[in-house]
Amino acid sequence: MHQETHEVQENNKRHEPRSIDKMKSICTKACSFVLLFLLLANCVYSEAQQCRASGRIKGKKAPPGQCNKENDSDCCEQGKMYPIYKCSPQVSGHTKAYLTLNSFEKNGDGGGPSACDNQYHSDDKPIVALSTGWFNHKSRCHKKITINGNGRSVEAMVVDGCDSTMGCDADHDYQPPCASNIIDASKAVWEALGVPQDQWGGLQITWSESSDDY
Repeated sequence: MHQETHEVQENNKRHEPRSIDKMKSICTKACSFVLLFLLLANCVYSEAQQCRASGRIKGKKAPPGQCNKENDSDCCEQGKMYPIYKCSPQVSGHTKAYLTLNSFEKNGDGGGPSACDNQYHSDDKPIVALSTGWFNHKSRCHKKITINGNGRSVEAMVVDGCDSTMGCDADHDYQPPCASNIIDASKAVWEALGVPQDQWGGLQITWSESSDDY
């Protein structure tokens, strides 16, 4: 009886390493699967954050008297291909953007009246136009955003969209389509950020939605 018990114990000992190795193999495979799943999920999430061009349009030279170059605005070049966008980068607490200078007054380089209310606005007020994706079918009209740049911050009201889907025609004053990450701001915004006037026109910033409305 003792001999049989001893043989069983010895037999179990011989099988223990195999069982442990098998468990290690299963754990390794399971961990690898989980890591692969997380990696793929992260790739899909990252892809969703990106905003890619939806197409291109060919530039047309502005007829004489067209394309207001106030604030050093760009005019379309004949034959040049310009990307267009239906989206903008996802909004977060610190969304990266490129601040540009725009006039919202009549006969200014902003073109026609603002899309939110079909009115012109004084450039002495902190107001902005957002790229098409961020403008989001006027859903941010008359809402405030906080702009951070040059070590300062300012709140501004959204009054217009900066069209990323079209451009280089009479409706857009023969200016190129906006990039997907543009905040087109009045001079009041630039002044509030303390940017020297000779440097107005282009600035890397971050922005977020404010809780209060005008």
